[in-house]
Amino acid sequence: MISDYRDKFNQAFSKEKYQAVLDSIAADFGHYPTFRVAETPFFVNKKLKEQLLQASEEIVSFISKPDFKELTQPALDLTMDVEGEGDHTKFLAIDFGICKSEDGSPIPKLIEVQGFPTIFNFQKNLFEKFKAVYPMLEDFTPYLNRHDAESYTEMLRKVVLNGYQPHEVILLEIDPKNQNTRIDFDYAQRDLGIEAICVTEVIKEGNKLFYLNRDGLKTRIKRVYNRVIFDELHARTDLEMNFNFTDSLEVEWAGHPNWYNRISKFILPYLQGPYFIESRLLSTISTIPDDLENYVLKPLFSFSGSGVIFHVTPEHLRSVKHPDQYMLQRKVEYLPILQSPTGGVKAEIRIFAIWPESDLKPTIIGNLVRLSRGEMIGVKFNKDKDWVGGSIGVFEK
Repeated sequence: MISDYRDKFNQAFSKEKYQAVLDSIAADFGHYPTFRVAETPFFVNKKLKEQLLQASEEIVSFISKPDFKELTQPALDLTMDVEGEGDHTKFLAIDFGICKSEDGSPIPKLIEVQGFPTIFNFQKNLFEKFKAVYPMLEDFTPYLNRHDAESYTEMLRKVVLNGYQPHEVILLEIDPKNQNTRIDFDYAQRDLGIEAICVTEVIKEGNKLFYLNRDGLKTRIKRVYNRVIFDELHARTDLEMNFNFTDSLEVEWAGHPNWYNRISKFILPYLQGPYFIESRLLSTISTIPDDLENYVLKPLFSFSGSGVIFHVTPEHLRSVKHPDQYMLQRKVEYLPILQSPTGGVKAEIRIFAIWPESDLKPTIIGNLVRLSRGEMIGVKFNKDKDWVGGSIGVFEK
């Protein structure tokens, strides 16, 4: 994107330096990330940065509308409604594909948006690992709106802990030690002081929740940093849990389950403008488009590309049992925007926003990048390829 720096980085790159980045991550906790870390950060120029911020602010404005809860109540009716959701989400993860505009220039297009946390802690540390190996990155920052590593961490701590002591807050997940995002949980434990606890380890007594700390002492859970993906939870019929998310519980949520469903693909049909893709609920479509090959079929509440049908046929549409839970979205053309030593690479940027309890609106603060040579963005579509995987966008200071 910033050709001078791209050329400079590519010239400085070596397999040994790439391995040094990976080894530095592994040295922190004794294991490598289980997902592929890309060889390079993604250099973002001023124009694309401004477009990303403008598009993200439009989404922030939409979810901040006074009638947003009323508008998205059907999403809860289709899934589940959990007590204590609060006035607003605490997190936003906004995914933009870097696509080809009509004149051939790059433009961000919203792929999906989630009212759910992402790998906030890993990304901060990933930038530091890159910077230690490539000093040229001192001139760049992965943060937005004039934030830096210190203010980013402080805002994350503020929204996750909300004034509680770290031992009173847990990161809740399904089998966290075997999740693909385990490395982020490790950094969260180190940087925020909170334990990653499996849903099967939570103890319920009355309407209170507890866990056993590292010394085996039963400890009250006052706030939950929720990282549970609910389609995975529903699929794991083997889990023996002592509580249900729909129980009446005396606990606060950093990432309340309801916002996972409210802020999801469900809202995409409401967003209009140059940064948004034509998206329609399947239940509202009476006539199958003649150019169906130009669309993808997506479940509204799935995560990480699960259930997406890329080559849609009329039979696919007719076989959907719950059309109010699916969306037909027009395809976009990703631009092979990053020039690697072996050719062009496509990119998707996830913009992070954090919304502390007392703030009037979310703060757009950071990002992650996924690089791809496959048909779709994501690790499972890019096996056995290089210069792909998880990365971070960097902006000139």
